[in-house]
Amino acid sequence: MRTLLRGIDEFLGTRRAAWKETFTRLAHGQQPDTLAISCSDSRISPVEFASSAPGDVFVVRNVGNLVPPHSDASAPAVGAAIEYALAKLPIEDVVICGHSACGAMAALLDGRALPDAPHLSAWLAYGRREIAELPPPPPGLEPVDHLSRENVLRQLENLRSYPAVRSREADGRLRLHAWWFEVGTASFFDFDPAAGRYVPLDRERIARLLSETDVRRPGG
Repeated sequence: MRTLLRGIDEFLGTRRAAWKETFTRLAHGQQPDTLAISCSDSRISPVEFASSAPGDVFVVRNVGNLVPPHSDASAPAVGAAIEYALAKLPIEDVVICGHSACGAMAALLDGRALPDAPHLSAWLAYGRREIAELPPPPPGLEPVDHLSRENVLRQLENLRSYPAVRSREADGRLRLHAWWFEVGTASFFDFDPAAGRYVPLDRERIARLLSETDVRRPGG
């Protein structure tokens, strides 16, 4: 709580004045072009890492960056956010971002339910499918991190079960991305479908992805 209070104090003293026009504009509505789904873990925050300003990214955070399939309405919060974002906002990209040393993935590997945590146990069921289908980890990658990376890809599959996602991706109006953050080195990785593996999201790759995005835009 002390960290939050100090952060608000710093915001009031310095940043609020610099963002005055931004918040005046945002008072009339939001126009984010990206939906980010990430873990609730305090060490991972795609918006902060991306230096995004208020109004840039519509964010969903939950334990394990999980996406229940469209057919399962028993835990509707994530599905509601996806449906709202695509129905009401000019979303062009969706990013699912996992991370190393994820406690949710460790719990899935351990296989034991935490005492007095029925909601957590029920929620993690959306990630248990990965355990049975998990291929062996590549050399040098911890099992929990291997599961975390594979989990992001499985959640992309669940995301594609939503009709609005599926139709927009098919006609080129929506792009889906799998990211993974390594906490110890503060490094991002991006899944490259052509290579079939995660590759460093370094400045060279970022420049290439930006150029591809510009080409896809109308008039690009």
